Amino acid sequence: MSERQVIAISSDWVFKQADHEDSQFLPVAQFPTNVHLDLMHHDKIPDPFLGKNEIDVQWIGEKVWVYKTSFASPAVKDGDRAVLAFDGLDTYANVVLNGSEVLKTENMFVPERVDVTSLLKPENDANVLEITFDSAFLIGKKIQEQHPDHHWGCWNGDPSRLGVRKAQYHYGWDWGPVLMTCGPWRPINLEIFSSRISDLSFRMEVDKSLKSAELVVTVEVEGDAKNVDIQLALDGEEKNSAAVEVENGVATATFNVPDPQLWYPASYGKQPLYDLTATLKSGDATLDSSSKRLGLRRAELVQRPLNDAEGTTFFFEVNNIPVFCGGSDWIPADNFIPRISPEKYYDWVKLMVDGNQAMVRVWGGGIFEEKAFYEACDELGLLVWQDFLFGCGNYPAFPEFLKSVEREASANVKLLRHHPSIVIWAGNNEDYQYAESVEIGYDPKDENPENWLKSGFPARYIYEKLLVDVTKELIPDTYYHVGSPWGGKDSRDPTVGDIHQWNVWHGTQEKYQNFDQLSGRFVSEFGMQAFPDIKTIDDYLIKGKDDPDRYPQSSTVDFHNKADGHERRIALYLVENMQYKFDPFEQYVYCTQLMQAECLASAYRLWKRQWKGPGREYCAGALVWQINDCWPVTSWAIVDYYLRPKHAFYTVKRELGPITIGIKRTVQKEFADKYTQAFFTTTHKIEVWGSNLTLDTRKVCVELKAWDVVTGEETYSQKLNECFILEQNRSTEITEFEVPVTKNQAGQEERTVVAAYLVEQGKQVARYVNWPEPLKYTHLQIPKNLTVTLSEDATQVGLSAEVPVKGAAVYSDLEGVAFDDNCVDLVPGETVYIGVKGLKPGQQDQITVRYLGSS
Repeated sequence: MSERQVIAISSDWVFKQADHEDSQFLPVAQFPTNVHLDLMHHDKIPDPFLGKNEIDVQWIGEKVWVYKTSFASPAVKDGDRAVLAFDGLDTYANVVLNGSEVLKTENMFVPERVDVTSLLKPENDANVLEITFDSAFLIGKKIQEQHPDHHWGCWNGDPSRLGVRKAQYHYGWDWGPVLMTCGPWRPINLEIFSSRISDLSFRMEVDKSLKSAELVVTVEVEGDAKNVDIQLALDGEEKNSAAVEVENGVATATFNVPDPQLWYPASYGKQPLYDLTATLKSGDATLDSSSKRLGLRRAELVQRPLNDAEGTTFFFEVNNIPVFCGGSDWIPADNFIPRISPEKYYDWVKLMVDGNQAMVRVWGGGIFEEKAFYEACDELGLLVWQDFLFGCGNYPAFPEFLKSVEREASANVKLLRHHPSIVIWAGNNEDYQYAESVEIGYDPKDENPENWLKSGFPARYIYEKLLVDVTKELIPDTYYHVGSPWGGKDSRDPTVGDIHQWNVWHGTQEKYQNFDQLSGRFVSEFGMQAFPDIKTIDDYLIKGKDDPDRYPQSSTVDFHNKADGHERRIALYLVENMQYKFDPFEQYVYCTQLMQAECLASAYRLWKRQWKGPGREYCAGALVWQINDCWPVTSWAIVDYYLRPKHAFYTVKRELGPITIGIKRTVQKEFADKYTQAFFTTTHKIEVWGSNLTLDTRKVCVELKAWDVVTGEETYSQKLNECFILEQNRSTEITEFEVPVTKNQAGQEERTVVAAYLVEQGKQVARYVNWPEPLKYTHLQIPKNLTVTLSEDATQVGLSAEVPVKGAAVYSDLEGVAFDDNCVDLVPGETVYIGVKGLKPGQQDQITVRYLGSS
């Protein structure tokens, strides 16, 4: 018996168009790869992300492409096997080795293994591996034709995508282009072994006391080896070990871990990761080994009745700590996934954690993400909500499709189940919502799975039977949620399960100031669009700053917004809320970003207010749609394709801080009697509350101030007589009072800006400035003394002004400059400091400022 060898088949790959007689083989750009990357590398196509080039590359998705390489293999000894392992082929592939067909694939997400022992040539001879990729789009259209009785319908993309197990966003979405890729998108290896570890898994139970943990480890073995050594270590120090015999291809061991080092979300503790290693032995010889990094933690989704409200809670508890899951939704970070480096994945996850986000939802229209993504979430303490890969449609359920889905689900759950960051799996994205909207014969009261297959919504069988069975078998200790949104009477029920709140932007297009009336037990999607950074726009315009389409309503700029009706919706929310202009372009971009920032900050602030402690967890999470983009585009993302944060990233970061203070301004009209319309009094009130997401009770003092927005005169200043106790991990109501105005200002509350501060042991720990809304009615002043300073060590920018300033945003054209906050409100007599990296002492002249009303 010999040790397993793994030979990467990653060199000397070439590709060509298979159905074009003049096509010649060319070297690939990289490996793994896809056809668009390779064609761009050889200047055969323009960059689809620039201008309107996307239109010119649509032909690629309807052609056949072939990839080929040759490799030498070591000698295969008697008793050994040789297996080609394909981690991912996109999507319909025919694999031929040395002239013999060895594999046909139809699912981008399923890893494949093929025994090729008898086909390999003698040592040092060249083996020829050829993979032909058919058009997923054309095959999908044929599948649609073959099943005419199915109700083929969806939001986003061509309906034929529903029958193809390919990343659904490749067909285009309301934030992404149509780019139908193909190719070997994940690694390919040749493995030679006599025995190997085919799977290493565990079941974990952390005692409610958190004082002990039990780990039941299972090692699945392929081959005749009979002995496995299993070790659990932390920071290189062995904690448990066992030598176990293999019986019927399986070895198991149970480890008891006293005083475990527990894994916590970033805001609540550290993220120690244990190393679990299995070593397959034959005597003293090692045949194979496999390792997983794991975090010991107790995680559950709590759904229980509330003390004084309808429905049930929907909150995550980690190591007995209820967690308010403020965070975001994630789409693939590129249309061309093979070029996303592990470093870039890490940068994305770190950006979310640095932005005080507790959870990311991996959306169902993309992919089961790359290993580097989940490893970064584990290392940095970001909770993951993982969707299965179905989105916005009525999926089929014919037998071959169900078989493929079951293989896909089982394979990927096995790949990902060890990650401590993943705390929930959901069956789909908005498929129940789609079924409800088009009335396709969905009876939620019918509990017979066989009837589901005959109904107008056959995919219910996938979400409520197939995936239930898979998760129950493979991850019984991780909650499976049937879909997102799902729960209650229907997918819109705000009292049970999660909701997607799209009545701001979509739907009834509510005012974002009313997000507290649009709440749910867990809001897993909501959002507002904004333009990306002006640098990003210049990057996608063919001629950059000199492009004739460099203005807000140009055809190229509109092309880089895929949302139906985006012109009307952005215009609606802009015109409802603020004074804006199209010229200069930079100021218009700024206004869209300020609008998004105000909108999203309102949502987090008002929903976090509803996290009120045990029995009153009225809203337990808010995940903004979306954190990122897959190309340079105007979208709902709060950070654009190039990792350039929009202003909303910073307002969300502030609202998700551990200690915050909130204000809501209300207007109440009281008529003199029931008959009159002319005689009434109007009361403008300020409601103030504090939010404490830490695990310590905090004693804080409250300071309130007000200014006349026109003159900059301070009109009110008060320190509340008593300090307030902010109980741990909840929001606490503080006070309510009328908007303060002087005698000369009576009836002019719309001129009053109010600021609230929390002070703990003499140090300001929270600040919020509330403005009369809508901002468009406010008589904003241009400050005469807007001061920008840079600290001596060039690590802090200071901003101050003699009148209230809304949304002061700092910029620098220098490469590598990054701010840790932005889009801040200024009030007289106060300097706001923003951390900065990448500047040198004395470079304050390299900083520019924009604000609402500036030119």
